[in-house]
Amino acid sequence: MSLSSALSSAMSGLTAAGRASGVVSDNIANVMTPGYSRRTLEVTSSTDTGPGVKIVGVHRHSDPVLVSERRSADSEYANAKLLADFHARFESLVGAPTDSQSIGVHLAEFESSLITAASNPDSTQRLDGVVHAATALSDAINTAASGLAQMRSQADSSISLQVERLNQALQNVQKLNLRITAALSSGSDTASLLDQRQAMVDQINEIVPINQADRDHGQIALYTDGGAILLDGQPATIAFSKANGVTPDMTIGNGGLSGLQINGIPASARAIAGGTLAANFEIRDSLAVSAQADLDAVARDLIERFETASLDPTVAPGSPGLFTDDGAAFDPLLEVGLAGRLGLNSVVDPAQGGESWRLRAGLGAASPGMPGEARLLQAFSGILSETRVPATSVFGTGGTSAAGLSSRLMSRAAQHSHFADQALSFATASKTELTRMELAQGVDTDAELQNLMIIEQAYAANARMIEAVDEMMNTLLRL
Repeated sequence: MSLSSALSSAMSGLTAAGRASGVVSDNIANVMTPGYSRRTLEVTSSTDTGPGVKIVGVHRHSDPVLVSERRSADSEYANAKLLADFHARFESLVGAPTDSQSIGVHLAEFESSLITAASNPDSTQRLDGVVHAATALSDAINTAASGLAQMRSQADSSISLQVERLNQALQNVQKLNLRITAALSSGSDTASLLDQRQAMVDQINEIVPINQADRDHGQIALYTDGGAILLDGQPATIAFSKANGVTPDMTIGNGGLSGLQINGIPASARAIAGGTLAANFEIRDSLAVSAQADLDAVARDLIERFETASLDPTVAPGSPGLFTDDGAAFDPLLEVGLAGRLGLNSVVDPAQGGESWRLRAGLGAASPGMPGEARLLQAFSGILSETRVPATSVFGTGGTSAAGLSSRLMSRAAQHSHFADQALSFATASKTELTRMELAQGVDTDAELQNLMIIEQAYAANARMIEAVDEMMNTLLRL
């Protein structure tokens, strides 16, 4: 080997070692950076230009199969988390049997107050206690309905926000596609751009589970699991109209709520299944609607029991009973949202200008009547214990008392919450394990430090070669 060849080889080695040390330094510096993938320097012998090594490029290590599986687990977890949060919140709204503020406990206290008042019907204090317990019961059902309406509104707002994020993220991925293509054309390193694009795709994937397809010149296309095209050259335009407020009667079917459109075409639930977007649609259009129906059924049962014919002879047919639909008698055509309108008849509530003695004498009585008369109070207590078939079949077709119906409501909420927690636990375990597997292929600082020591040795060897060539040249010049 000639001296010039040896010098050229050593110089190329120094260049490669310097570039390799920079790659290793980047790996170590970004060991905790989310979305960062380990890099290695690719070199080959430069036989076409003489002895030495030639830098081919920087290779970014990423397993596309593992990334796809991890993304699937991420979207499943995000979906399960939102659904579990909804069920947990609704369970807290209706309460547990041991919760002092639960609907079941308030109903039991109301029934107990009727029995107590019947034992001493001339006691104004005990009659007022019935009014207080009845008001607390209706307030508990109102509060649950209000909380449910708030969750529907929050889901609708979340959909609007996520659609904005999705549109922006798709535009960003398109920009990164173009930058990566330009970088490849100029021979520049694209590893950082690929990291940035992967992080952006991960954000999209939490909203809508996606499949990634490679295209020419380093670009990618994105499709949902349901087959909808989100990005293939140009990004899709996702459209959604946020409602100013969501009421129980508003649905997609009656035009009260907006659905999702992709490039102007209505998107089916299957097209966006999974992820946080689908979870919010499920909460708004299915879970909250079903929960509202459960609450309305309990409110309807309570109203109808006290509107039973001949229960209170002083009440005219068609007039409201002890509990009302916002002051009116129950209308089967207006059941939706009934839980939020449930209230105590104002004629017995002193706070609304009524008299509590009407609980003893009758809601339509003209005078207090006999102070010791307890038959109506006993009838009120008895009607709560009467076995009736619920108006909705979700609570079963068997007869039950008012307390039994409230128990079924709480049991149903607790059961749904338990199932949702199980789904979340499974999704969490899958996400954790696949994330661990992906990280295991990431940066190992011990291995990187060993690589750095090898690079330093290579650098020193090439430097020594240059020094030896320099000594030889000086010796030759002295001859």
